[in-house]
Amino acid sequence: MKNNLVVISISLCMIAATLMSCNEAKKAAPATPAIDPVNLDKTVVPGNDFDTYANGGWKKLNPLPADRGRFGAFDKLAEVAEKQMNDLVKATAAANNPKGSIPDKIATLFNSGMDTAKIEKQGAEYILPYLKEIDGITTIEGVQQAITNMHLNGISTLFGLYGSADARNSSMVIAQLAQSGMGMPDRDYYVNQDPRSADLRIKYVAYITTMFKLIGCDEATAATNAKKVMALETELAKASMTRLERRDPNKTYNKVTTEELIKFSPAFNWSKYFMEIGIGNPGSINLNQPLFVKEISTLLTTIPVEDWKIYFKWNLINETASYLSSNFVNASFDFYGKAMTGTEVMRPRWKRVLGVTSGTLSEALGQLYVQAYFPQEAKDRMVKLVANLRVALGERIQNLEWMSPETKQKGLEKLAAINVKIGYPDKWRDYSGLEIKDDAYVLNILRANKFETNFYMAKINKPVDKLEWGMSPQTVNAYYSPEMNEIVFPAAILQPPFFFKDGDDAVNYGAIGVVIGHEMTHGFDDQGRKFDKVGNLTDWWTPEDSKRFDERAKILADQFDSFIVLDSIHANGQLCQGENIADLGGLNISHQAFLKANKQTEPIDGFTPEQRFFLAYAHVWGQNTRDKEILRRTKEDVHSLGRFRVLGPLQNLPEFYAAFDVKPGQKMYLEPEKRAKIW
Repeated sequence: MKNNLVVISISLCMIAATLMSCNEAKKAAPATPAIDPVNLDKTVVPGNDFDTYANGGWKKLNPLPADRGRFGAFDKLAEVAEKQMNDLVKATAAANNPKGSIPDKIATLFNSGMDTAKIEKQGAEYILPYLKEIDGITTIEGVQQAITNMHLNGISTLFGLYGSADARNSSMVIAQLAQSGMGMPDRDYYVNQDPRSADLRIKYVAYITTMFKLIGCDEATAATNAKKVMALETELAKASMTRLERRDPNKTYNKVTTEELIKFSPAFNWSKYFMEIGIGNPGSINLNQPLFVKEISTLLTTIPVEDWKIYFKWNLINETASYLSSNFVNASFDFYGKAMTGTEVMRPRWKRVLGVTSGTLSEALGQLYVQAYFPQEAKDRMVKLVANLRVALGERIQNLEWMSPETKQKGLEKLAAINVKIGYPDKWRDYSGLEIKDDAYVLNILRANKFETNFYMAKINKPVDKLEWGMSPQTVNAYYSPEMNEIVFPAAILQPPFFFKDGDDAVNYGAIGVVIGHEMTHGFDDQGRKFDKVGNLTDWWTPEDSKRFDERAKILADQFDSFIVLDSIHANGQLCQGENIADLGGLNISHQAFLKANKQTEPIDGFTPEQRFFLAYAHVWGQNTRDKEILRRTKEDVHSLGRFRVLGPLQNLPEFYAAFDVKPGQKMYLEPEKRAKIW
């Protein structure tokens, strides 16, 4: 094994070196200004609509591609990373890779997804044995065995099982049971009576019908099957928590013993399931949604075996559709793309297959990505930025007039304990046990699913691995983990418009600085504040401070509730409360750190450092979005739409008012007593 790892390391280095030499010419190209006048619309008064003022030009220059429901600065940078990853995969495929090595697995998986001639010829051939196995079910015991088999293959059916930190003992991984098993992305689509939900239900049933016809059912049978799937999933939806309810970590923490679970949901053979899924006796299990877990038992005693078989077939077809022939792929896109998001055409195949390859072998490709595209100086500068923002947040906590000294002290202890991960993991994941072959794309996905299932099941009842990352280095994003009390910034986000390696402090603090402050503030938002410095779900606040926090958070939620996203539809300030608090906190923290670090006094390209700070922030959230995607995200996404991530927080900052001379009577002006002041 050691020799094999050496060969893999040499292969990775050779590929990365080839790419780095190819990128030298790119480095010589003139850099685009951090604040480019072409992205602005100076016909708009900043105090009336800062989003359009800052991003109006960008929106015109970056119209929605036909294959997107939304296209913004995040998405544009993700395309840069995507092109970088494509170069990596091409270089990997062109190299002479040892059979079974990690580079060989990358190339083989990607090529299996790109071999459309083979995929078209195979059609649904390789899921037929699984469908036949489902056909053979005759008893409720067979139904339960099918659930286990589906879960082992990574197919979401009926409920979800995963391992994650015990919220009240965050150093240990515990088994978690959660609601799942629905083909539409939110339970509200099944139960709400608004016109959009009703229309999506009709289209969803039509989509299910189409898929059953593709595996050989006649029209009448396919239509009957679709109605039965819809009926079963609707029962699951009725027992499910809303997204808003799931935001409360106290509601989703319901720890029971295995014996208590068996009594609570007796119709399912939990002991057998846990044994066959690979975790033996889990001891304790957290029920994220107890009512849903109880409903599992009810459904197993009321739903006929034949209906379960139809439901299982649907789960299998729906979750493998993207890896089958084009008739399956197109039908899936018609519903999840066109109907749900308004997207007109599918993304090019190479982008879809690259996404699957990157997701499946994430850290293997991440190693290549870091070697080729992530300079050490970027990490060094980020370390300094994080340190400065930590100091700024500490000062802000100390100076809060609404918080007691007791709670302040606990908050400062939590801040000091926040772990920071930048760029890439210190320990890379081992993919030697993942089998990738050139037989069929869908089989590679199912093998990868099983590999992932085994990987995560093996964590249960073991200490949390503090070195693990929840995102790959090539991901354009960042996150805060309340159970780990850590902030994580993958390498790919450390590029313009978020991070300018040679940029002035104003643009870096306004962009990536706010992202850093945003993630730090998540430790103190309406959810994160309920976890202590070691990541345990513990109330470290005095009752009076909790009340004052909630009052201030409500002001911000009410502000966002007033925003109209489309026609008469309003934003959901409660659903997005955590993200909105983090945006506001991130701006305050980063601006304070910027004032200390900034040495620039003269304007650059006509803008003062203060103005450049706020323009850089707004540029991060420039977006064009389709109407259907606006509606979908407003219902499903805990993040506000980009436009309101600009308008909402900034209307609360006196520093923004001063920078752009925002006056009473302008649309963004709020009276001082109406502004939200939290962190």
